[in-house]
Amino acid sequence: MQRPPGTADTRTEKGTATPMSVFQRLSMMFKSKANKALDSVEDPRETLDYSYQKQLELLQKVRRGVADVATSRKRVELQVQQLEQQSGKLETQSRQALEQGREDLAREALTRRSGLKSQIDGLRQQHEQLQGEEQKLTLAAQRLQAKVDSFRTRKETIKATYTAAQAQTQISEAFSGISEEMGDVGMAVQRAEDKTSEMQARAGAVDELLESGALDDVTGSSKDDIQSELDQMASSSGVESELERMKRELGQGSAAPGQIEEGDSGSSARSAGANGGQSQSYRQGEGA
Repeated sequence: MQRPPGTADTRTEKGTATPMSVFQRLSMMFKSKANKALDSVEDPRETLDYSYQKQLELLQKVRRGVADVATSRKRVELQVQQLEQQSGKLETQSRQALEQGREDLAREALTRRSGLKSQIDGLRQQHEQLQGEEQKLTLAAQRLQAKVDSFRTRKETIKATYTAAQAQTQISEAFSGISEEMGDVGMAVQRAEDKTSEMQARAGAVDELLESGALDDVTGSSKDDIQSELDQMASSSGVESELERMKRELGQGSAAPGQIEEGDSGSSARSAGANGGQSQSYRQGEGA
């Protein structure tokens, strides 16, 4: 049975594409995680200081290059001066040889002087090249120095702005309560308030249960509703009894209002009879 065309290729492509896609996804995931982790721990101020340090190192290398080129140029100048002195000495010697009739020595001195002249010309070319390189490196060092100074000013400005923004952010987060420190404090306060509310609710519930008699007070000071009502009735009856007793005591000591009026009439009659008897006895005495 023949397979449809392209079946084997499709399997091969699937077999190779699937692992590659998984690896690519894993690589992308790790890179994103690493990038996020770096962003969380990266401090722009440290990055700027590091960049500034690298620029200073580069500027130092350029300056060392300028110094090396200047040293080479100076060395070539010294060599040229030495060769010129030798060339002048050979010219003097060739003149002296001619004066003494030694043409061969004069020719040899001039030959050597010609070789020194070739060396001097080569050294002068090197001197010109070194001088040009020195000028280029000096100009590059000056430009780099200006860039480093500008970067330093910008760096300090960015650092100051970042520090101010960071402080403002921390203050704002502290006021809003979303910072980590203030968030912990807010959570602690919330837990304390929740616990206090729970304790208050528990205390109120226990009091209600004690008043209803559902719970017994181990100190024996609590009473249920029936006992409280009985005690209240007993207290009321005691008050009524005491009131009746006081009424009776008041009735025995100074009679009731009706009795007081009757008693007042009888007392008046008795007082009148007594006065009448006294008057009659007085009149009888006078007659005697």
